[in-house]
Amino acid sequence: MIVFLFSCSVVEKHRLDFKYGTPEVSNRLPGTLAVDNTDDFDTSAEVKSAVNYSQDIKPILDRRCVVCHGCYDAPCQLKLSSTEGLERGASKDKVYDPTRLTAAKPSRLFEDDQTVEQWRTRYFFPVLNERKQNPGANLDGSVMAKLLMLKQEHPLPNETPLPESFDFSLDNAKNCSTIEEFPRFAQKNPLWGMPYGLPQLPQQEYQTLIQWLAEGANYQTDHAISVENQQQIKHWEQFLNADSLKHQLMSRYIYEHLFIARLYFASSSENNFAQQPDFYRMVRSKTPPGEKVERISRRRPYDDPGVDRVYYRIIPDTVTTLAKTHMPYRLDSLRIKRYHELFIAPDYQVEQLPGYELKNSSNPFITFVDLPIRSRYKFMLDEAEFTIMAFIKGPVCRGQVALNVIQDHFWVFFLNPDIELKGDRDGFLVQNLKHIRLPAQDSSSALALNWLKYAREQQDYLKLKSQLLHEVPEVFDLNSIWNGNNRNQNAALTVFRHYDSASVVKGMVGEKPKTAWVIGYSLLERIHYLLVAGFDVYGNYGHQLNTRLYMDFLRMEGEFNFLAFLPEHSRITIRDEWYKNANETIKDYLYGSYAYLNTDSRIVYQSSDNKNELFDQIKGHLGGALNTHHEISTSDQNNNDIERQLAELETLKGQGIMHLPQVIFLLVADNGRDYIYSLIHNNAHMNISHLLNEGSRRISDDDTLTVVNGFLGNYPNVFLYVKKDELSSLVATIKALQTEADYIKLLDDFAVRRNDKRFWSIADRLHELYKEVQPIQAGILDFNRMENR
Repeated sequence: MIVFLFSCSVVEKHRLDFKYGTPEVSNRLPGTLAVDNTDDFDTSAEVKSAVNYSQDIKPILDRRCVVCHGCYDAPCQLKLSSTEGLERGASKDKVYDPTRLTAAKPSRLFEDDQTVEQWRTRYFFPVLNERKQNPGANLDGSVMAKLLMLKQEHPLPNETPLPESFDFSLDNAKNCSTIEEFPRFAQKNPLWGMPYGLPQLPQQEYQTLIQWLAEGANYQTDHAISVENQQQIKHWEQFLNADSLKHQLMSRYIYEHLFIARLYFASSSENNFAQQPDFYRMVRSKTPPGEKVERISRRRPYDDPGVDRVYYRIIPDTVTTLAKTHMPYRLDSLRIKRYHELFIAPDYQVEQLPGYELKNSSNPFITFVDLPIRSRYKFMLDEAEFTIMAFIKGPVCRGQVALNVIQDHFWVFFLNPDIELKGDRDGFLVQNLKHIRLPAQDSSSALALNWLKYAREQQDYLKLKSQLLHEVPEVFDLNSIWNGNNRNQNAALTVFRHYDSASVVKGMVGEKPKTAWVIGYSLLERIHYLLVAGFDVYGNYGHQLNTRLYMDFLRMEGEFNFLAFLPEHSRITIRDEWYKNANETIKDYLYGSYAYLNTDSRIVYQSSDNKNELFDQIKGHLGGALNTHHEISTSDQNNNDIERQLAELETLKGQGIMHLPQVIFLLVADNGRDYIYSLIHNNAHMNISHLLNEGSRRISDDDTLTVVNGFLGNYPNVFLYVKKDELSSLVATIKALQTEADYIKLLDDFAVRRNDKRFWSIADRLHELYKEVQPIQAGILDFNRMENR
């Protein structure tokens, strides 16, 4: 991992005098830092700060620190996106460890421990002074201050790339220096001051932080909830915690799907926000509405809460909004009406609430058997982008092994719930899924060989599904594709993989992709319980391996559903195109001896290019439900000349593109206005059917480039900045790329590199634009993957 950026020690009622590995509790007054028992320091006096935390300090931390320190992949687990993270400090322990034999104890902020004392027993060490209190001691005992001053003394060299002494790997844990280790750390790595591998702070920001640290790093935060939102919370908590068994089962289902959502309240539409609203979380609590929340924290949202009655409460989400974890979900009067329509109004009975035995709670087809299937499916379809985004952004912030289960660019469509569920007479498939296990059933310390039983169960399921589909051939016409009732723009989604991260957006973005998925209820539910509700980032290698291999089955089932809409004679040809050099056993899961369909599609085709013609027909079928926001051809930035030139890049294919990184943000300046675009490099593969040696299956001659209006991707690799009259030169340079040297020349001419003096001003402008163009979706970007070339 990258060395942690500066962290801020903050005040707390009970602070620790800490020597690494030997925590000793030291009580102190609120608003002051802990001190040693010395005669020369007045422990009764509070340290008064002349610097305002909310106005002066937090904006600096958000712009300069949170860009690397926000999620599980924050260097040294140092999360600077909240005061609680500042208090907790850093740790040398890894969150991402694919080699561990047993599950690790989770270290989720706000959940697994509540006090600094508890975190110290978990070997989280302070990054600011927690001992003797005076301005000199506050700076001398602060790792943050030391690292800031180290950067001022040793700024980044002007050379590009930066020296090899910099370690930009994501799994580098040796850079987590305690205050005791700092002298040797600084002597060995003088260039590793903070911000690490980026320009030093602007002088005013540096002086403000140093003054704050010297004064004792005091803070006051205001998490007051507006009267309007208090009323909304009260209304929603009353609805979610009604006593009827119907309400209780509905609320459990909603919680298990929204536990990672960032909820916000709106009266009617998102257009009533000129800036970001306040965000909230739904949590399980031991206490009912009207009482203080006593949060129930378990590894998974369906683990046994340990109480007879669970209450679903809504609490403020006080962390800085991070693009890589931000999944906004609107709550309003229309939403509550919709939930009532789906789950309360239908005529069905709940005689007994399900329990929390793992083998049942990990399987939604058992737990929620009483809830109408159509209601469950429509609940997820209403916000399908959120549902898919949950497995893209969800419990993890990165993971190349997990993400190499998907193509770099593909489209997602959904089965019409009225036709799909009508075709599945008597709920045969869902009934069968009660007997199919998901990896979470085998706990977070699973055996790697468990995937063999999953494979046998999937084979049996696919054969049964194939037999059923032959009885209902009417399913495979265009009306079986959900068109969002011509208004819900969740009907078509585009997924981009960026090697070890990914993005999902509404619409059919980019040129026609190699593959596509068609997802129905049973598949969508399994994806959620595999990768979101059931996945444990702290699990052992067996759990993570089984999850990755199981997702292969689900991907191929989605691809099979798409193939079923094609003429029978073209299915094998397209399957083989998708899975070049894959063995026949793997192909059988997609379309072969396990999954098969010997009846033709009911769609009429006019050309021999059946796959691309199907894409065109679906596009027409979606009508008003097709979102075009990210397409440059329909850009709302209103600069046709810029977009005409950029459109030329989407025609490129082949070797030159391989030198480009995964995500490029392009800022174009024109007469006082800035335009923002994202350039997405799509890696081509022979197949993605194997866990390891991905590079051996690359087909760089088939790589493509997608140009997107606005922001796409949470981990930019490169910033490009051009004036409009330079754009034609940039486009020509990209089109002419052949070698690595060509790409370096492009960077020399147009890039804002890590050590560029313009870096922070460009980064600030990007964040400003993000909030301007997407006030609900915007968040702090992550700079851990900025390249060094």
